[in-house]
Amino acid sequence: MTVPLSILDLAPLVAGGTAGDALRRTLDLARRAEQFGYHRYWVAEHHLTPGVASSQPALLLGQIAAVTDHIRLGSGAVQTGFLTPLGVVEQWGLLDALYPSRFDLGLGRSAQRRKAPEETATEARVVDGLVIPKSFSFAPILRSARSALFFKLLHQPEAVPVDLDTAIADIETLLAGPYTDGEGNEARAVPGEGADLQIWVLGSSGGESARVAGARGLPFAANYHVSPARVLEAVEAYRSAFRPSATLAEPKVMVSADVIVAEDDETARHLATPYGLWVRSVRTGEGAIPYPSIADAEAYEWTEEERLLVADRVETQFAGSPDTVAERLETLRRVTGADELLVTTMTPDHADRVRSFELLAKRWYG
Repeated sequence: MTVPLSILDLAPLVAGGTAGDALRRTLDLARRAEQFGYHRYWVAEHHLTPGVASSQPALLLGQIAAVTDHIRLGSGAVQTGFLTPLGVVEQWGLLDALYPSRFDLGLGRSAQRRKAPEETATEARVVDGLVIPKSFSFAPILRSARSALFFKLLHQPEAVPVDLDTAIADIETLLAGPYTDGEGNEARAVPGEGADLQIWVLGSSGGESARVAGARGLPFAANYHVSPARVLEAVEAYRSAFRPSATLAEPKVMVSADVIVAEDDETARHLATPYGLWVRSVRTGEGAIPYPSIADAEAYEWTEEERLLVADRVETQFAGSPDTVAERLETLRRVTGADELLVTTMTPDHADRVRSFELLAKRWYG
């Protein structure tokens, strides 16, 4: 069964490069993705991260829309705790006003330092051919002094973000318009009201995001590339909570994966050499570094503790020939029941990254 294939882009910097370089590569990749036949092109939202330039999805997507014609564009995901529902609707309403009916408003629950309990650990297993590794908890990172600084910069003083369900309810009300207070007063978002946006919810576990997406009858994107240990839990929680809505009569799931494709398995594995070092920078709490060169990655002296820190992400990256990666993606689709797959790829060299997406699309769509 061939399901649609889409792209998630972080606009990654590479070692020695600038944010401007990264953003120009994103524009080029989006144009190529449209030519290759990808269904959607989503950009992530990451803040205060040295190696990632996609901090403002709406701004970046406006630039991408200007250089593409028809590919759907979206966010993976707007973090609802860092922006008011009105701010979200106005930004995305502006995009829709300029480029009608092309945008997916992907929403996510932004991490909160005060809401970072330890997760129950899960052990590694293989489910019908899909690797489900031992889980990793971000709780220590979220409770760190570094994270406290980040949260301070991301919030207005004394601001209390609303929960995800309330944020989505307000966003949907503003889009439908008008927004009323029950006392005869109303407010209208211009641009925004009436915008033709497809709302998605993204999540990495079976927690709030999955449950809210299901209960509100919205499509759900589960992050195998971020939290591979929790992907089955996430899709199961979503489907269990699902209630039909005006948007969907039945659940709709997209699942992400980290991939790298080359002409043969050996070349792909060589191109993937820096991936573990990049993941290490995320997992240690220092923030994603500019993507390392292959030479720097090969020269790095790993400790056993560091290897264990990144093992779940490294072993669930799909690196190989078009046939190898397509087979692993099909396993992911089959086991999760995904209706669509979202792939992300990083390489030190832009040409290798573009080639990876090209080879995969040719193999996937035939």
